[in-house]
Amino acid sequence: MATGGYEGVVIAGVGQTRYEKRTEKTVQHLLWEALDAALGSAGFPMRRVDGLAVTAFVLPPDNVTVVAEHFGLEPRWLSQGAYGGASGVIGMLHGARAIQAGDADVVACLTADVFDVASHMDLMDRFNSSVRDYLGPYGFGGPNGIYALHTRLYMDRYGATREDFGKQAISQRQNALLNPNALFKTPLTMEEYLNARPIADPLRLYDCVLPCSGGDCVILAREDLVASQGGRRVRILGGGEIHNFPVEDVFSLRGGWERFRDRMYEQAGLGPSDMEFVQLYDDYPVMEFVQLESLGFCPPGGAAEFLRKRDTTVGGDFPINTGGGQLSAGQAGASGGMIGVVEAVLQLRGEAGARQLRARRGMVSGYGMVAYGRGLSCSAAILAREA
Repeated sequence: MATGGYEGVVIAGVGQTRYEKRTEKTVQHLLWEALDAALGSAGFPMRRVDGLAVTAFVLPPDNVTVVAEHFGLEPRWLSQGAYGGASGVIGMLHGARAIQAGDADVVACLTADVFDVASHMDLMDRFNSSVRDYLGPYGFGGPNGIYALHTRLYMDRYGATREDFGKQAISQRQNALLNPNALFKTPLTMEEYLNARPIADPLRLYDCVLPCSGGDCVILAREDLVASQGGRRVRILGGGEIHNFPVEDVFSLRGGWERFRDRMYEQAGLGPSDMEFVQLYDDYPVMEFVQLESLGFCPPGGAAEFLRKRDTTVGGDFPINTGGGQLSAGQAGASGGMIGVVEAVLQLRGEAGARQLRARRGMVSGYGMVAYGRGLSCSAAILAREA
Protein backbone atom coordinates (compact mmCIF):
# COMPACT_ATOMS: atom_id res chain seq x y z
CA MET A 1 0.00 0.00 0.00
CA ALA A 2 1.30 3.44 -0.88
CA THR A 3 1.88 5.88 1.93
CA GLY A 4 0.54 9.42 1.62
CA GLY A 5 2.15 11.66 -0.96
CA TYR A 6 3.97 14.94 -0.48
CA GLU A 7 1.11 17.30 -1.23
CA GLY A 8 1.36 20.85 0.04
CA VAL A 9 5.15 21.01 -0.31
CA VAL A 10 7.20 22.48 -3.15
CA ILE A 11 10.88 22.66 -3.94
CA ALA A 12 11.21 26.43 -4.09
CA GLY A 13 14.91 26.96 -4.73
CA VAL A 14 18.23 25.33 -5.52
CA GLY A 15 21.88 26.27 -5.03
CA GLN A 16 25.32 24.85 -5.71
CA THR A 17 28.80 26.14 -4.91
CA ARG A 18 31.75 25.92 -7.23
CA TYR A 19 33.23 22.40 -7.31
CA GLU A 20 37.01 22.48 -6.77
CA LYS A 21 39.77 19.90 -6.49
CA ARG A 22 41.20 21.85 -3.55
CA THR A 23 39.99 24.76 -1.50
CA GLU A 24 41.01 26.84 1.50
CA LYS A 25 37.36 27.24 2.52
CA THR A 26 35.91 25.45 5.52
CA VAL A 27 32.94 23.11 5.22
CA GLN A 28 30.83 25.68 7.10
CA HIS A 29 31.75 28.26 4.45
CA LEU A 30 30.62 25.94 1.67
CA LEU A 31 27.38 25.12 3.47
CA TRP A 32 26.72 28.86 3.76
CA GLU A 33 27.46 29.50 0.09
CA ALA A 34 25.11 26.72 -1.03
CA LEU A 35 22.36 27.92 1.31
CA ASP A 36 22.73 31.54 0.23
CA ALA A 37 22.49 30.58 -3.44
CA ALA A 38 19.41 28.42 -2.84
CA LEU A 39 17.64 31.11 -0.82
CA GLY A 40 18.32 33.59 -3.60
CA SER A 41 16.79 31.12 -6.04
CA ALA A 42 13.72 30.71 -3.82
CA GLY A 43 13.35 34.40 -3.00
CA PHE A 44 13.43 33.81 0.75
CA PRO A 45 15.48 35.69 3.35
CA MET A 46 17.61 33.66 5.75
CA ARG A 47 15.25 34.35 8.64
CA ARG A 48 12.47 32.35 6.97
CA VAL A 49 14.38 29.08 7.36
CA ASP A 50 12.92 27.18 10.33
CA GLY A 51 13.99 23.68 9.32
CA LEU A 52 17.50 22.52 8.55
CA ALA A 53 18.87 19.18 7.28
CA VAL A 54 22.66 18.98 7.04
CA THR A 55 24.98 16.23 5.82
CA ALA A 56 28.78 16.57 5.77
CA PHE A 57 31.39 13.94 6.55
CA VAL A 58 33.99 16.45 7.76
CA LEU A 59 31.60 18.50 9.91
CA PRO A 60 32.43 16.86 13.30
CA PRO A 61 32.94 17.92 16.02
CA ASP A 62 30.22 20.31 14.82
CA ASN A 63 26.75 19.10 13.87
CA VAL A 64 23.52 20.49 12.45
CA THR A 65 22.74 22.33 15.69
CA VAL A 66 26.09 24.12 15.59
CA VAL A 67 25.54 24.99 11.92
CA ALA A 68 22.23 26.61 12.90
CA GLU A 69 24.09 28.61 15.54
CA HIS A 70 26.75 29.75 13.08
CA PHE A 71 24.11 30.80 10.57
CA GLY A 72 22.02 32.71 13.11
CA LEU A 73 18.97 30.45 12.71
CA GLU A 74 16.35 29.34 15.25
CA PRO A 75 15.02 26.15 13.63
CA ARG A 76 11.98 24.26 14.88
CA TRP A 77 13.15 21.11 13.09
CA LEU A 78 16.63 19.68 12.53
CA SER A 79 17.99 16.59 10.80
CA GLN A 80 21.55 15.24 10.74
CA GLY A 81 22.23 13.18 7.62
CA ALA A 82 23.63 9.79 8.60
CA TYR A 83 23.12 7.83 5.39
CA GLY A 84 26.11 8.80 3.24
CA GLY A 85 25.17 9.26 -0.41
CA ALA A 86 21.55 8.41 0.31
CA SER A 87 21.27 11.41 2.65
CA GLY A 88 20.43 14.10 0.09
CA VAL A 89 17.22 12.43 -1.06
CA ILE A 90 16.34 11.23 2.45
CA GLY A 91 16.83 14.70 3.93
CA MET A 92 14.52 16.13 1.27
CA LEU A 93 11.82 13.51 1.91
CA HIS A 94 12.02 13.91 5.70
CA GLY A 95 11.97 17.69 5.35
CA ALA A 96 8.81 17.48 3.23
CA ARG A 97 7.16 15.33 5.91
CA ALA A 98 8.15 17.88 8.56
CA ILE A 99 6.45 20.63 6.57
CA GLN A 100 3.33 18.50 6.14
CA ALA A 101 3.25 17.87 9.88
CA GLY A 102 3.54 21.59 10.67
CA ASP A 103 6.95 21.19 12.28
CA ALA A 104 8.54 23.65 9.82
CA ASP A 105 7.50 25.98 7.01
CA VAL A 106 10.76 26.42 5.10
CA VAL A 107 13.39 23.66 5.18
CA ALA A 108 16.91 23.97 3.82
CA CYS A 109 18.43 20.62 2.82
CA LEU A 110 22.19 21.17 2.81
CA THR A 111 25.19 19.02 1.92
CA ALA A 112 28.87 19.89 1.55
CA ASP A 113 32.35 18.56 2.13
CA VAL A 114 35.98 19.63 1.83
CA PHE A 115 37.97 16.80 0.28
CA ASP A 116 40.88 15.88 -1.89
CA VAL A 117 41.93 12.36 -2.85
CA ALA A 118 44.24 11.87 0.15
CA SER A 119 41.80 13.12 2.79
CA HIS A 120 39.00 11.10 1.24
CA MET A 121 41.01 7.88 1.47
CA ASP A 122 41.96 8.68 5.05
CA LEU A 123 38.29 9.06 5.95
CA MET A 124 37.39 5.80 4.24
CA ASP A 125 39.90 3.85 6.33
CA ARG A 126 37.86 4.77 9.43
CA PHE A 127 34.46 5.29 7.86
CA ASN A 128 32.72 3.00 10.34
CA SER A 129 33.70 0.30 12.79
CA SER A 130 33.49 -2.61 10.33
CA VAL A 131 35.72 -0.81 7.82
CA ARG A 132 38.11 0.40 10.52
CA ASP A 133 38.46 -2.96 12.27
CA TYR A 134 38.18 -5.52 9.47
CA LEU A 135 39.21 -3.83 6.22
CA GLY A 136 41.42 -0.85 7.02
CA PRO A 137 44.23 -2.85 8.66
CA TYR A 138 44.63 -4.95 5.50
CA GLY A 139 44.97 -2.16 2.93
CA PHE A 140 41.66 -2.90 1.22
CA GLY A 141 41.89 0.06 -1.15
CA GLY A 142 38.85 1.94 0.12
CA PRO A 143 35.60 1.84 -1.86
CA ASN A 144 37.66 1.19 -5.00
CA GLY A 145 38.57 -2.21 -3.62
CA ILE A 146 35.02 -3.07 -2.60
CA TYR A 147 33.44 -1.99 -5.87
CA ALA A 148 36.13 -3.65 -7.96
CA LEU A 149 34.78 -6.89 -6.51
CA HIS A 150 31.21 -5.81 -7.24
CA THR A 151 32.14 -4.93 -10.81
CA ARG A 152 33.88 -8.25 -11.40
CA LEU A 153 30.98 -10.18 -9.89
CA TYR A 154 28.49 -8.30 -12.08
CA MET A 155 30.57 -8.94 -15.21
CA ASP A 156 30.94 -12.64 -14.45
CA ARG A 157 27.30 -13.13 -13.50
CA TYR A 158 25.60 -11.13 -16.26
CA GLY A 159 28.12 -10.89 -19.10
CA ALA A 160 28.60 -7.12 -18.99
CA THR A 161 31.84 -5.86 -20.50
CA ARG A 162 34.18 -2.97 -19.75
CA GLU A 163 32.94 -1.43 -23.00
CA ASP A 164 29.42 -1.42 -21.52
CA PHE A 165 30.60 0.52 -18.48
CA GLY A 166 32.73 2.73 -20.68
CA LYS A 167 29.81 3.70 -22.89
CA GLN A 168 28.02 5.17 -19.87
CA ALA A 169 31.12 6.93 -18.54
CA ILE A 170 31.73 8.49 -21.97
CA SER A 171 28.11 9.65 -22.25
CA GLN A 172 28.26 11.31 -18.86
CA ARG A 173 31.51 13.04 -19.80
CA GLN A 174 29.74 14.38 -22.89
CA ASN A 175 27.01 15.76 -20.62
CA ALA A 176 29.61 17.27 -18.30
CA LEU A 177 31.13 19.30 -21.13
CA LEU A 178 27.90 21.32 -21.09
CA ASN A 179 28.12 21.89 -17.33
CA PRO A 180 30.40 24.80 -16.38
CA ASN A 181 30.68 23.47 -12.81
CA ALA A 182 31.95 20.00 -13.81
CA LEU A 183 35.59 19.29 -12.99
CA PHE A 184 36.34 17.34 -16.18
CA LYS A 185 36.54 19.64 -19.18
CA THR A 186 37.68 17.36 -22.02
CA PRO A 187 35.92 14.57 -23.94
CA LEU A 188 36.56 10.94 -23.03
CA THR A 189 37.09 8.32 -25.73
CA MET A 190 36.62 4.57 -25.43
CA GLU A 191 40.33 4.05 -26.01
CA GLU A 192 41.18 6.44 -23.17
CA TYR A 193 38.65 4.76 -20.90
CA LEU A 194 39.84 1.21 -21.59
CA ASN A 195 43.54 2.06 -21.33
CA ALA A 196 43.42 4.39 -18.34
CA ARG A 197 45.59 3.79 -15.29
CA PRO A 198 44.56 0.65 -13.36
CA ILE A 199 43.10 1.31 -9.92
CA ALA A 200 41.73 -2.01 -8.65
CA ASP A 201 41.07 -4.67 -11.28
CA PRO A 202 38.82 -4.40 -13.25
CA LEU A 203 38.41 -0.72 -12.30
CA ARG A 204 40.51 1.90 -14.03
CA LEU A 205 40.80 5.62 -13.52
CA TYR A 206 37.55 6.70 -15.17
CA ASP A 207 35.47 4.15 -13.26
CA CYS A 208 36.18 6.02 -10.03
CA VAL A 209 34.85 9.35 -8.81
CA LEU A 210 37.19 12.28 -8.22
CA PRO A 211 36.87 13.52 -4.61
CA CYS A 212 36.56 17.28 -4.43
CA SER A 213 35.14 20.16 -2.40
CA GLY A 214 31.73 21.74 -2.87
CA GLY A 215 28.21 22.12 -1.55
CA ASP A 216 24.60 21.75 -2.68
CA CYS A 217 21.22 22.84 -1.32
CA VAL A 218 17.52 22.68 -2.07
CA ILE A 219 14.84 24.73 -0.33
CA LEU A 220 11.50 23.12 0.52
CA ALA A 221 8.54 25.26 1.49
CA ARG A 222 4.86 25.14 2.29
CA GLU A 223 3.23 25.75 -1.06
CA ASP A 224 1.18 28.74 0.04
CA LEU A 225 4.40 30.59 0.91
CA VAL A 226 5.77 30.27 -2.63
CA ALA A 227 4.56 32.40 -5.50
CA SER A 228 4.02 30.73 -8.86
CA GLN A 229 7.68 31.51 -9.82
CA GLY A 230 6.64 31.56 -13.45
CA GLY A 231 5.97 27.83 -13.53
CA ARG A 232 9.30 26.92 -11.88
CA ARG A 233 7.90 25.25 -8.78
CA VAL A 234 8.93 21.61 -8.45
CA ARG A 235 6.99 18.95 -6.56
CA ILE A 236 7.91 15.63 -4.98
CA LEU A 237 5.54 13.05 -6.43
CA GLY A 238 6.90 9.99 -4.63
CA GLY A 239 9.90 8.69 -2.77
CA GLY A 240 11.33 6.10 -0.45
CA GLU A 241 14.29 4.72 1.43
CA ILE A 242 15.52 1.42 2.87
CA HIS A 243 18.52 0.42 4.95
CA ASN A 244 20.62 -2.72 5.45
CA PHE A 245 19.08 -4.56 2.52
CA PRO A 246 19.35 -7.47 1.99
CA VAL A 247 19.86 -8.18 5.65
CA GLU A 248 20.96 -11.77 5.02
CA ASP A 249 23.75 -10.91 2.52
CA VAL A 250 26.71 -8.69 3.45
CA PHE A 251 28.03 -8.69 -0.13
CA SER A 252 25.17 -8.17 -2.53
CA LEU A 253 24.61 -6.70 -5.98
CA ARG A 254 21.15 -5.68 -4.82
CA GLY A 255 20.75 -2.25 -3.28
CA GLY A 256 17.20 -2.26 -1.94
CA TRP A 257 15.34 0.04 -4.32
CA GLU A 258 13.13 -2.88 -5.36
CA ARG A 259 11.69 -2.95 -1.84
CA PHE A 260 10.02 0.46 -2.15
CA ARG A 261 9.90 1.25 -5.88
CA ASP A 262 6.33 0.02 -6.42
CA ARG A 263 5.09 2.12 -3.54
CA MET A 264 6.99 5.14 -4.91
CA TYR A 265 5.52 4.69 -8.38
CA GLU A 266 2.04 4.28 -6.88
CA GLN A 267 2.49 7.51 -4.91
CA ALA A 268 3.45 9.32 -8.08
CA GLY A 269 0.84 7.69 -10.30
CA LEU A 270 3.66 7.00 -12.77
CA GLY A 271 5.96 4.19 -13.84
CA PRO A 272 9.53 3.78 -15.09
CA SER A 273 8.50 4.46 -18.70
CA ASP A 274 7.19 7.89 -17.66
CA MET A 275 10.59 9.15 -16.50
CA GLU A 276 12.10 11.69 -18.89
CA PHE A 277 15.51 11.63 -17.21
CA VAL A 278 17.22 9.77 -14.36
CA GLN A 279 19.88 11.16 -12.03
CA LEU A 280 21.57 8.05 -10.64
CA TYR A 281 24.04 7.84 -7.78
CA ASP A 282 27.18 7.08 -9.78
CA ASP A 283 30.11 6.43 -7.49
CA TYR A 284 30.96 3.55 -9.86
CA PRO A 285 29.36 2.58 -13.18
CA VAL A 286 28.33 -0.83 -11.86
CA MET A 287 26.05 0.82 -9.31
CA GLU A 288 24.25 2.68 -12.09
CA PHE A 289 23.56 -0.68 -13.70
CA VAL A 290 22.26 -2.07 -10.39
CA GLN A 291 20.00 0.95 -9.89
CA LEU A 292 18.48 0.75 -13.36
CA GLU A 293 17.55 -2.84 -12.61
CA SER A 294 16.38 -2.29 -9.04
CA LEU A 295 14.27 0.72 -10.02
CA GLY A 296 12.43 -1.31 -12.66
CA PHE A 297 13.85 0.07 -15.88
CA CYS A 298 15.12 -3.36 -16.88
CA PRO A 299 15.27 -6.87 -15.38
CA PRO A 300 18.13 -8.08 -13.16
CA GLY A 301 21.24 -8.43 -15.27
CA GLY A 302 19.63 -6.52 -18.13
CA ALA A 303 21.20 -3.08 -17.71
CA ALA A 304 24.03 -3.63 -20.20
CA GLU A 305 21.63 -4.62 -22.98
CA PHE A 306 19.24 -1.83 -21.96
CA LEU A 307 22.00 0.80 -22.26
CA ARG A 308 23.42 -0.60 -25.49
CA LYS A 309 20.14 0.34 -27.17
CA ARG A 310 19.91 3.86 -25.73
CA ASP A 311 21.61 7.22 -25.91
CA THR A 312 21.99 8.57 -22.36
CA THR A 313 23.39 11.99 -23.30
CA VAL A 314 21.27 15.12 -22.97
CA GLY A 315 20.45 14.83 -26.67
CA GLY A 316 19.49 11.18 -26.42
CA ASP A 317 16.36 9.17 -25.79
CA PHE A 318 17.12 8.29 -22.13
CA PRO A 319 19.22 11.02 -20.45
CA ILE A 320 21.17 9.89 -17.38
CA ASN A 321 23.13 12.22 -15.11
CA THR A 322 22.64 15.23 -17.31
CA GLY A 323 25.23 17.35 -15.52
CA GLY A 324 27.91 14.68 -15.81
CA GLY A 325 27.20 12.99 -12.50
CA GLN A 326 29.87 12.40 -9.91
CA LEU A 327 32.06 10.53 -12.39
CA SER A 328 32.63 13.68 -14.46
CA ALA A 329 31.50 16.58 -12.27
CA GLY A 330 33.20 15.37 -9.05
CA GLN A 331 32.15 13.89 -5.74
CA ALA A 332 32.09 16.53 -3.00
CA GLY A 333 31.82 13.98 -0.21
CA ALA A 334 28.31 14.00 1.21
CA SER A 335 27.22 16.25 -1.65
CA GLY A 336 27.48 13.16 -3.82
CA GLY A 337 24.01 12.41 -2.52
CA MET A 338 22.66 15.83 -3.49
CA ILE A 339 24.29 16.61 -6.85
CA GLY A 340 21.61 14.60 -8.64
CA VAL A 341 18.80 16.35 -6.76
CA VAL A 342 20.20 19.76 -7.65
CA GLU A 343 20.62 18.75 -11.30
CA ALA A 344 17.06 17.41 -11.45
CA VAL A 345 15.63 20.62 -9.99
CA LEU A 346 17.66 22.77 -12.39
CA GLN A 347 16.31 20.73 -15.30
CA LEU A 348 12.71 20.99 -14.11
CA ARG A 349 13.01 24.74 -13.48
CA GLY A 350 14.47 25.29 -16.95
CA GLU A 351 17.77 26.53 -15.50
CA ALA A 352 20.22 23.93 -16.83
CA GLY A 353 21.73 26.13 -19.53
CA ALA A 354 23.33 24.39 -22.51
CA ARG A 355 22.34 20.94 -21.21
CA GLN A 356 18.65 21.83 -20.76
CA LEU A 357 16.11 19.11 -21.53
CA ARG A 358 12.46 19.52 -22.43
CA ALA A 359 11.42 17.51 -19.39
CA ARG A 360 8.46 17.61 -17.05
CA ARG A 361 9.46 14.84 -14.65
CA GLY A 362 12.36 12.65 -13.65
CA MET A 363 13.89 10.51 -10.95
CA VAL A 364 16.81 10.93 -8.54
CA SER A 365 18.45 8.22 -6.46
CA GLY A 366 20.91 7.95 -3.61
CA TYR A 367 23.16 5.26 -2.20
CA GLY A 368 25.64 5.28 0.64
CA MET A 369 27.18 4.22 3.94
CA VAL A 370 29.61 1.65 2.60
CA ALA A 371 30.25 -1.03 5.19
CA TYR A 372 32.01 -4.39 4.87
CA GLY A 373 30.73 -5.32 1.42
CA ARG A 374 28.00 -2.94 0.27
CA GLY A 375 26.22 0.33 0.88
CA LEU A 376 23.77 0.18 3.77
CA SER A 377 21.34 2.90 2.66
CA CYS A 378 19.48 3.68 -0.55
CA SER A 379 16.84 6.22 -1.54
CA ALA A 380 14.99 7.60 -4.54
CA ALA A 381 12.41 10.23 -5.42
CA ILE A 382 10.30 11.24 -8.40
CA LEU A 383 10.19 14.99 -9.06
CA ALA A 384 8.04 16.95 -11.47
CA ARG A 385 7.61 20.50 -12.69
CA GLU A 386 4.32 21.96 -11.58
CA ALA A 387 1.92 22.05 -14.49
